[in-house]
Amino acid sequence: MPTRISRRAGRLAAVLALILAACTLFPGTAGSEPRRAAASTGAGAGTSAGAAVQLPPDDFYVPPSSLPDGKPGDIIRSRKVEPGTPTPRALADTWQVMYRSTDALGRPHAVTATVMVPKGGTPASRPIVGWGPGTQGPAFRCTPSRMIAKGALYEQWVINAMLRAGYAVAVPDYEGYRPGPKTTYMVGKSLGPALIDAVRAAQRLPAAGLSADAPVAFRGYSQGGGAALWAGEFQPDYAPELKLKGIVAGGVPANLMEVALPLNGRPGSGFLFYALIGLDNAYPELKFGDVLNDAGRAMTADLEAGGCALEMINKYGNKSLSAYVTRSPLVDAPWVARYTENTLGSSPKIKVPVLQYHATQDALVEPNQADALHKQYCAQGVPLTWKTYDTTSRAPVADHLWPIQAANAEAMTYLADRFADRPATPNC
Repeated sequence: MPTRISRRAGRLAAVLALILAACTLFPGTAGSEPRRAAASTGAGAGTSAGAAVQLPPDDFYVPPSSLPDGKPGDIIRSRKVEPGTPTPRALADTWQVMYRSTDALGRPHAVTATVMVPKGGTPASRPIVGWGPGTQGPAFRCTPSRMIAKGALYEQWVINAMLRAGYAVAVPDYEGYRPGPKTTYMVGKSLGPALIDAVRAAQRLPAAGLSADAPVAFRGYSQGGGAALWAGEFQPDYAPELKLKGIVAGGVPANLMEVALPLNGRPGSGFLFYALIGLDNAYPELKFGDVLNDAGRAMTADLEAGGCALEMINKYGNKSLSAYVTRSPLVDAPWVARYTENTLGSSPKIKVPVLQYHATQDALVEPNQADALHKQYCAQGVPLTWKTYDTTSRAPVADHLWPIQAANAEAMTYLADRFADRPATPNC
């Protein structure tokens, strides 16, 4: 039995490695092209195809000691960059930006993002998609904009498809990606503003030439799907000026507790540990460190020093939370309050059409809680289209990631229809 389990864990790690490298499942991905660093950032020299690019520590990501005056979405600094693979370099002009946003406690803070604008044509006429990246990992090296610069973002092929369609794309790094990272993974109260303000920053970047009146959509998968829906829930009050046309959200972790419990001791347990770290970073009163044992302190330090998505599966999959804590904090009142307020669907504020989809079997994001969210949105009057993708024959982890590919054509059609002001056809 131990041999069988170890072999299965090895197969799961291999599955994720293949998907993250995107060598075979996703055509036109970062992993299928030569990689080089963003030359204009001074971020390392070019390398041969397939070689990992190591970006040095980078003070661009260090927030100023005091934020300049301004409002959410205002740019603090920016720089032109070159993505690490040929396709996005050929398709778009690309910038990294640092901008003002709002954290989970409602305080102003700084977030970084990547803004990509298709080359040619009139930028002011282009729609803008705010793309919420999926789980990257807690370490600074996992920062989405740095992954784009290295040519290692596993979702780059999705961004490329949107660039080919003529859409500008804004990709937030989310809160806390900097040297000495304090990322707030799975905290919707931070994800939503970060995605909205990335779009605002794209509109306010003079060199990009985008319009403040451009039609906008939010899109994402997994953590990014949650970010897209959180942005949709925030938008009517937080950013009413945006011309929001629609939302595409897949693999959505809507209810943190219902997602967390099935992960413990299973292939996605590393994602559970990361979510606890993320909540603790967002809410200092949770004091996760108080319940960590020596192994738990070593685990959190290890993840924040170098852990990306592959390490969370390969090193911390199939582990029990009990191995890292003196007691579980999940039933403590402060934790209950925070993960409850970070549950999607509590406020019926989404006003635009939504395409929500999920795998029928999903080892990382429990399907029933996503189905419950779709029904809740329908009851609130959200014009929602719900779709599932059969993944019962797929291995754990691969079952979660497959719909990124399976749904892409429909997602692109859905965006095109929303930007063309064609009526949606909800199936509530």
